[in-house]
Amino acid sequence: MLKTRILTALALLAVLLPELFMASPWPFALTTLLLIGAAGWEWSRLNGLPGKPAIGFGAGLVAIGGGALLLGGLPLALSSLLWWLSGLVWVLGGAQALRGGPTRWPQVARPLRLMLGVLALLLAWAALVQAKSIGVNFLLSVLCLVWVADIAAYFGGRAFGRRKLAPAISPGKSWEGVWAGMAGVLLLGLFWASQIDLRLDVDSPSLYQLLFRQGLPIGLLSILFLGAMSVVGDLFESLVKRAAGAKDSSNLLPGHGGVLDRADALLPVFPLAMALISLGPLA
Repeated sequence: MLKTRILTALALLAVLLPELFMASPWPFALTTLLLIGAAGWEWSRLNGLPGKPAIGFGAGLVAIGGGALLLGGLPLALSSLLWWLSGLVWVLGGAQALRGGPTRWPQVARPLRLMLGVLALLLAWAALVQAKSIGVNFLLSVLCLVWVADIAAYFGGRAFGRRKLAPAISPGKSWEGVWAGMAGVLLLGLFWASQIDLRLDVDSPSLYQLLFRQGLPIGLLSILFLGAMSVVGDLFESLVKRAAGAKDSSNLLPGHGGVLDRADALLPVFPLAMALISLGPLA
């Protein structure tokens, strides 16, 4: 299993890493759009769409995203508004969904569940593409926040986990793991802003540098908030899978499960990161 996971990860990196450093944004945008289409197929299957309709759902997401690219993307002012609206839906809707648990999710009308998937996936993809347009350093700093939150929570939970975070949704997660994840992202932010941004020849400010420009307390609180929302994204996808009786969103990524299994925590974090940096200057 470990060998399969490593090989799959290396294959993804072999495709995505070169695209990160290409001057043209198109290869990265199109590759990630295809991944979003696959995630849409997974989402529709988890929410009751069979066979060809599920494939059509994923293809529809790709068509919508491709159309947006051809039209030149979203105006910056409109994008900022969308990031904040998306964040509001994630904060309020995520809290409501987690409170209801896996038994309440199937009671939500299927068209509404499918539409929520469309919005969550396309807005996360649009934020990802816009993050890439700011710079590789910025994009990697957001990705690493999610990865460090997850890794620190895993090891912190294994070492100190006692109190279950959401046993009906994800029995393996603990409050101690969450605190470890929050400590991890704070240390990451301080290290990145003081070392990587200042000592390396980076192409853009990082997420942390932009947040700290708004003041150290605001920056630290924003990092904690984004770390917490990565947990919400993870738990929300676990809730949907548990409601559907599925262990993984699919087996598209051997050893990893599905695209949603790898991207769940990113879905709220990227739009919210774009919303938070819109409060200050990018230069």
